[in-house]
Amino acid sequence: MSLLSSLLVLIVVARLLGRVFARFGQPALIGEMLGGILLGPAVLGVIQPTPALAGIAELAVFLVILTAGLEMRFEDIVGAMKGGGLGLAILSFMLPFLGGVAVAQYFEQDAMRTVFLGLCVSITALPVAAKILENMGILNTPIGRYAIATAIINDVAAMLVLGVVLALPPQASFSAVAVSVGTALVKLLALASLVLAMNRGMALLERRGINVQAVPERLIRWFGSEALFGIVVLFVLVFGSVSEALGFHFVIGAFFGALLLDKRHFLASRYTELQLALGSVTGGFLAPVFFAYLGLEFDSDAIRSLDFVLAVLGVSIITKILAGWLGGRLVGMSSREALALGCMLNGRGVMELVVASIAYQKGFIGPSMFSTLVLMGVVTTMLTPWLFNKALRKDALDAYREKWAK
Repeated sequence: MSLLSSLLVLIVVARLLGRVFARFGQPALIGEMLGGILLGPAVLGVIQPTPALAGIAELAVFLVILTAGLEMRFEDIVGAMKGGGLGLAILSFMLPFLGGVAVAQYFEQDAMRTVFLGLCVSITALPVAAKILENMGILNTPIGRYAIATAIINDVAAMLVLGVVLALPPQASFSAVAVSVGTALVKLLALASLVLAMNRGMALLERRGINVQAVPERLIRWFGSEALFGIVVLFVLVFGSVSEALGFHFVIGAFFGALLLDKRHFLASRYTELQLALGSVTGGFLAPVFFAYLGLEFDSDAIRSLDFVLAVLGVSIITKILAGWLGGRLVGMSSREALALGCMLNGRGVMELVVASIAYQKGFIGPSMFSTLVLMGVVTTMLTPWLFNKALRKDALDAYREKWAK
């Protein structure tokens, strides 16, 4: 099948299944991945993974990361670290990470597979959590605020760790990892310093009465309003290029570059235009291609150990819920609310799949680990709303919603 025909079939099936899953309260990405699994070698074998499709999927990764970065703000990250939020976020990252490391070591995985398993288990996907919370009408409640703050810190921490790990050689021993981490951290610190310096520079200009919005507006007058999307992509690509020059994957720089872009840097109408343009290109085309392509690469035959899969699923679910419950209790939630928070943090979704895809492309993990991580991302994301509804049943959820609506 030709590239265009493959894309046509892939997008249509992925979008249709995505809509079906969305109608039943599940994230659309689950249906999109299952569409790829159905069409790929694992089931029907209609479409095969090709370098051309892989190139399109890599472009999709960039825009998915750009979207995730635009959904966060530096102020949100700083605010999330206040009070007990930082302790909750650290606990919900470290406990699953250590659980993933323990599973990998029990099954005698090498150093890099151990790190990536721990990293993927520790992530909470911000887009998934935000969408579920919004659908349930509890985004502006303590559970919603702590879940979003934790997801933000977890995703940023994951990008930092990913930046360090990707600077290491594949199949490295633990001693080699320890020796190389120092250099990678210095380079990552240089990238972070650039981002922080630019953020503070913009804030300083605003405090001195300089209109930061005038810069994109002037560029739009020169190149036309339709160039806004291209200007933003170009800005983020600069950070991606700096990231690659330092030896990291381009998405690391793209993510932190996107963090710099804020509503305050655009007129309100322009920011809405940007969101619509990005949503059309990413959500309507490239994101479904990316998730469907992950499904194409899923290989059920590569999963040789059912015990390993069950252990990963069990540890990923239990440690995240336990960490959320412990953290929720530490910040003063009731036991049931804290349990509901832990269930909400369980969804990996977008970010975990991006990390798994990058690790697989770079050769840090094999098809067996990759397929296990894809399966883990699908299962945990599907279980999130169901587990949340079990922890906070409808009557309790209605009362909780009404309590915080007042």
